[in-house]
Formats: sequence, C-alpha cells, structure tokens
Amino acid sequence: MEAVSRQARMQAKTAVVLGAQWGDEGKGKIVDVLSERFSAVARYAGGHNAGHTVVHQGQRFILQLIPCGVLRPGCKSVIGNGVVLDPIAFLKEVAKLRDLGIGVDGNLFVSNRAQVILPYHRMIELAAESAPGRKKIGTTSRGIGPAYEDKMARSGLRVVDLLNQKLLKTHIEAACAEKNAIAHALFGTDPLDPAKMYDEYAAAAEQVRPFVVDTGRLLNGILAEGGSVMFEGAQGTLLDIDHGTYPFVTSSSATAGGAATGTGVGPTAIGTVIGVTKAYVTRVGEGPFPTEILDSAGDALRARGQEYGAVTGRPRRCGWLDIPLLRYSNHVNGAEWLVVTKLDVLDELVEIPVCVGYQIGGRTTDEIPADVAGLESTQPVYTRLKGWRQSTEGIREFDRLPPAAQEYLRFQERESGARIGMVSTGPDREQTILLPEFAAALDSLGA
Repeated sequence: MEAVSRQARMQAKTAVVLGAQWGDEGKGKIVDVLSERFSAVARYAGGHNAGHTVVHQGQRFILQLIPCGVLRPGCKSVIGNGVVLDPIAFLKEVAKLRDLGIGVDGNLFVSNRAQVILPYHRMIELAAESAPGRKKIGTTSRGIGPAYEDKMARSGLRVVDLLNQKLLKTHIEAACAEKNAIAHALFGTDPLDPAKMYDEYAAAAEQVRPFVVDTGRLLNGILAEGGSVMFEGAQGTLLDIDHGTYPFVTSSSATAGGAATGTGVGPTAIGTVIGVTKAYVTRVGEGPFPTEILDSAGDALRARGQEYGAVTGRPRRCGWLDIPLLRYSNHVNGAEWLVVTKLDVLDELVEIPVCVGYQIGGRTTDEIPADVAGLESTQPVYTRLKGWRQSTEGIREFDRLPPAAQEYLRFQERESGARIGMVSTGPDREQTILLPEFAAALDSLGA
C-alpha cells in the first residue's frame, strides 16, 4: 500500500479527543456521541487502568481497553501500538461485549506492535507501591508502568511476539528469572511460575490472534480511501508523562502528541484536537491538586457527580474549575474545542468559585509550576460566578440553558482560549448539547 498522499492528508477527517484535566472527564460518552461521524476510533495510549463509561438507553457500558467506537455498528475500533495490552483483561472485555450483543468480530483490531502486560509487571508494581518508604503514586497496580519501563528498556514483549510460541516461552523464562530475583530481593515477593504463565498466555494468544493486524497500515488506509478517524485518549493531560504533574502521572503520552506516536498516523493528518473538561475538577490518586475542596462542599460534589472510578471504584478528589490548568492543557494539546461535562452537577449551587490564578511566594501568577513542591505551595485565587439554581439535566439546546449557566460556559471559553463545542447535561448519549458551529467544523475537517 502506498503512503497517504499529501492531498489525502490535507483532506483527512481526523480528530483527537482527550482529557483536559486529570482524567475521568467523561471522554467515553463524548467519543461515543461523536463516533457516528467517524469510520474508526483508535485508542493510542494507556492500558486497562483507564475506564470509559457510556450510558445508552439506560444501559451502562464500562470499557477499559476497547475504544468506545465499538458500540457504534459499522465503526471500526482500533487498539494502537501506544497501548499496553493485558491479553487476559482484553479477552474478558471482549467476552462481556459479546454477551451484551455487541459485534466485535471483524470490527475490532489490535496492533501487532503494542506491548504486552504479563503477570510479573503487576507483581513489580504492586510490590513497589506497597513497599515501606516508597513514594506512593496511587497507581491501579495493573502493571501499566512496569510494562512501559520494559518497552523503553527494549526488553518488552510485543503482540507480534506473543503469537510466536517459541519466542514467548523463551521470553517468559528469561523475564521471570530476572523479575523474580528483583522482586524477592527488594520486596520479599514470592516467585511466579514461568511454566504456568506460559501455558496461560500461549492459550490466550490464540484467542487474541484473530484481532491482530498492522493497525498503522489499517488507519492510514482508511484515511487514504477518504474515511475518517477519531483518536481516543486515555487518562488526562495533567497525567501525561512529560507534561503532567510529575511524578504523579501515568506512564504514557496522554496528550495530543501521543496520537501520532501511538497509532502510526503522521501528525500532519490530524485535523483538530478536542479537550474534554468537567465543569469542575476531579483527581484520583496522589499528587498536587490546587483547587481541591476539603470540606463538605467537596463531599456534596462527589455525591452528586457520583465521582467514583469506573475501573477501581476509588472515590475521586473534587475541586473547583482551574482556569490556569485548563489554559495550560489547551496550549500543550493545541486544543481548538472544549467539551464540558457534568454541568448539571453544579445545578444546586448559589455561587461557583473558579480559580483564575495562583498566589505563590507573595506574587500572583497564572503560570503552572513545573515542580510538585511549587504546585503544592500555590494558593488559588478565585473569582465567584453566579449559580443558576435550576435543573440543566437533559437540556439539548444551548439557548435553553439558564442565563447564568450560559455565562459560566462562556467564561470558560473566554479564559481558556478554546471554543466550547459540546456540553453534557447527563450521562446518557442523548443528554448532550451539540453547538452548530462545532458540528459544522467536524463536517468540514479537511474540506
């Protein structure tokens, strides 16, 4: 197949949809809503530590590895090379979707270049997170970080290698000898059985095999033929390994740049970037959080927003909207559009604090400190916007929102540097406001 031509790249209909905060912004629903406009949805980073929840006609779907486009008939779903794949978790998710009547066979594809998570990755991560004196990152202990470590150390196992039984056996034996010794020496962990591991993963490989293709070739082929691709992010910008609140971050490139490296589609083929932000902010796990609410108001937001992790069930830390962080996220990603979710969670508030800057060492700034100590020492500077005290749940037209809710959204737009294209007013697919200018921009990408 020839490479995508310059003309085809210019005409490519592509968009990156990613989290503009610390993840859990409701990307799953947004990708699901928008996926009817695209030929394929491609996941480009992370692993089964990321959970996307989609509600359709009262039925709740929780997807961890598989892109949300799988819920749209005729939309191809692609797990790109930038993802780390746990074969057992993948097959469990496939089985659940089949049980729900969702078509996956012939419609779901896994990159032959994606890295594989094996049990020793989980062993190392769990032991490290639990070790006395170690800085806790707040990981899900699913082996994501150690799998990426092996990838960068050039000692990982790729999906294409998983399918080679001889190579798989040799790799597991060598890796277990090394990892068992390390885990026992550092953490006193009991060793894993390489023979048992090989039997389990060799059997899993045969079930994964029908899904495996060169997904870079597949996606570029779709674009060359005039199709369209949405790149689905995992986690959020502030968890990006380079641009997030390091070291309290994930192990992959969650920002827009990861869409190119994580799928094999060149950056010149990306049409637009869409950032998803809650009307407030949440964070799971450890790390700095300047606008975190530590009183009963935070508890009320958590309860009303049902702020518990889709994968882990962990309660999320809640805070007020942080404009400097949102502006930083938009700059890092080159985001043109914002999607605001969970607006209805704020319906009962009389007034809504919004962070517009920080006090650091006696001076006011809107610059994000690069270091954790700097972020932890910031004091947010708030402006207070009027609440609307009316239900916005289920509203589908922007002009029908209460005037104060409209102003709250327009304030985000003015201050963050990106235009609001969608607003979510509830968990269901239909509880969404799609602004006409955003719909027109999606339709005209590459025109």
